Amino acid sequence: MITFFIVCISMALSFQTQSAPTPPVAPRIPFVVKSPQGDRTDEYYWIRDDDTKTKRPEILSYLNAENAYTDAVTAALLPLQEKILVEMRGRIKEDDQTPPNYDHGYWYSIRFDAGAEYPVYERQAGTPKCPTPNAPIEVLLDGPALGNGKPFYSIGAVEVSPDNQWLAWTDDVTGRRISTLRFKNLRTGVTSVDAIPGVLENVAWALDNKTIFYIRQDPVLLQTGPVYRHEIGTDPAKDVLVYNEPDLTLGTSVESSRNHDKVLIVMDGFDTTELRAIPANQPTVAPTIVLPRMAGVRNYADFLDGKWVIRTNENALNFKLVEALDGAASDHSKWKIIIPNRPETSLDEFSIFDGAIAVAERVDANSVVRIIPWGAKPACAKPLTVTADESAFSMGLGTNLDPALASVRVNYTSMITPKTVWDVDFATGARTVLKVQPVIGYDKSLYETTRIWAPSRDGKRIPISIAWRKDRFKRDGSAPVYQEGYGAYGISSDAEFSGNQVSLLDRGFLLATAHVRGGADLGQDWYEDGRLTHKKNSFNDFEDATDFLVKEKYGAKEKIFATGGSAGGLLMGAVANQAGDKYRGIGLHVPFVDALTTMLDETIPLTTNEWTQWGDPREKAAYEYIGSYSPYDHIEKKAYPAMLVTTGLWDSQVQYYEPTKYVAKMRAMRTDQNPLLLRVNMDAGHGGNSGRFNRLKQVALEYAFFVDLANTPAK
Repeated sequence: MITFFIVCISMALSFQTQSAPTPPVAPRIPFVVKSPQGDRTDEYYWIRDDDTKTKRPEILSYLNAENAYTDAVTAALLPLQEKILVEMRGRIKEDDQTPPNYDHGYWYSIRFDAGAEYPVYERQAGTPKCPTPNAPIEVLLDGPALGNGKPFYSIGAVEVSPDNQWLAWTDDVTGRRISTLRFKNLRTGVTSVDAIPGVLENVAWALDNKTIFYIRQDPVLLQTGPVYRHEIGTDPAKDVLVYNEPDLTLGTSVESSRNHDKVLIVMDGFDTTELRAIPANQPTVAPTIVLPRMAGVRNYADFLDGKWVIRTNENALNFKLVEALDGAASDHSKWKIIIPNRPETSLDEFSIFDGAIAVAERVDANSVVRIIPWGAKPACAKPLTVTADESAFSMGLGTNLDPALASVRVNYTSMITPKTVWDVDFATGARTVLKVQPVIGYDKSLYETTRIWAPSRDGKRIPISIAWRKDRFKRDGSAPVYQEGYGAYGISSDAEFSGNQVSLLDRGFLLATAHVRGGADLGQDWYEDGRLTHKKNSFNDFEDATDFLVKEKYGAKEKIFATGGSAGGLLMGAVANQAGDKYRGIGLHVPFVDALTTMLDETIPLTTNEWTQWGDPREKAAYEYIGSYSPYDHIEKKAYPAMLVTTGLWDSQVQYYEPTKYVAKMRAMRTDQNPLLLRVNMDAGHGGNSGRFNRLKQVALEYAFFVDLANTPAK
């Protein structure tokens, strides 16, 4: 490898003198990937290094050479990239603040100061109606100070003790989602010395205000681990093991119930869940099973006023909502139905209050909020539906901390409507606008959005949310199209506003979000029809949506640009293989493109608990199906569109070597001369840069790349 190390260095340096940059060429070193279904050879497996502190010199050299090549190829785009970057940053109100949220005597908010990359968390004493006049504003966490000088910094959990005197929070300084749990005395402002490294981001307080439950991260799998109990001021090495889940296909989380009466330990998978609980006033008691796991059944519960409220898919594909008395939750004969299962409506989430339950429901690819009277003293006489003003939008439950509130916090947005925060009164349904996301220089009246439906090849209707600038877009088959997709995990691709994408709208692009199968945009059927052995429906839907946009003259067939990240990157890789000639350019961001090899490797963080999403390739049928679409395994000797591939060196969800191997193999196989670029963020993980301004750089690169291609003929 020493020779290769020298070659990579010379490549990187040669870009300074060559007029036409030459891409790095990765050596091909055969490696046998073994499996119960037979062996395969991977010539770029050597790019993998699992060291969490550094990587081998030859790998770092190769990654740096790829970055140098990308810099050289895009050098001519720098003026455009900088212009777009200035535009995007210029729309951000730098000194901004979230609407305060009330919880047990305090109003909590998050503030950004001008020029700051990270937020300040603060609170002010008050009543449920308003903050107390002249009450001091207390700073809980000073993000700019905490993140100062760190290449990456991200605050995760922020939890205040029931007596309001202690703060527990987690932070990540690598981007690998490996966090440290810290404690701060809010009376003295002193941070406790008993920091606990290697934890997940969720924690829960006991009612004694000194005991906290947390999860020690599995050092290999990262996404789960055992639950421990810690007492502030004691040695973390002596913390008590509370529960350790043996089934590695499940993720474990810990949280407080609605009014902090119980500590909830949740085991969650794609096909089953289990709930255990501890009385918060008896933190040393062993957790007891509230809702046992059942094959194919997912239960999500909360507790208030002696009752469990449960969102369950038992005999209810789109979920129903039930309630049960404490101690009787596992006896389904004693369940009382609040909202039944409905074929046309999917129940996504809920929040319980003293006099009402607010639910987010999904109908025709839109999420809406409904208020249901509940409790001994219902806050409303009948159910209320929160109305929307557009045909394609996203509405969901906001931050609702205190169950004693007389209103529910709701977030609303669309592709042309900036995020709007409402408080909706339980008694009247009246909407009070608390905040509209400020977007400097943006005039909503110039833009339009709607929902259209494309026919799929197997007779389904694919929803597509679209937006455009009215004076710069014509539906005559001439416009460039920026088409996004995801389609996995039952996560819906909601029609949301992006201040960044205004830069594309203003350049005449049509924005299109294809709500492909694999997401739950049209309910659980839509999700089930895009996972496991139905996964290819996601790819076909995206391609069919593209065909429809071109056929109906929403866009020019030679100016279609596709983009997706993570599982959406797998979508992009599969589409590039099966229909690459339909796209001028594709953005693959932290893409999950080496699906078969990753799903065979139980040491990779997300593998075991995702077998129920993609399939377990230790079984022949799953192996063959994943192998039939895994993007890395199906790169061919043919022409591909221009591509921009991004990754983070410390990504714990899609390891950096997947997209890197993908680009290396693509370089060796493709027959075209279109740009193929890899951008490796050497200081971040799956989410990219941590600062609110730093993260704009990658967005600006993609936009400049696509805008330039829209005006450049294919090669």
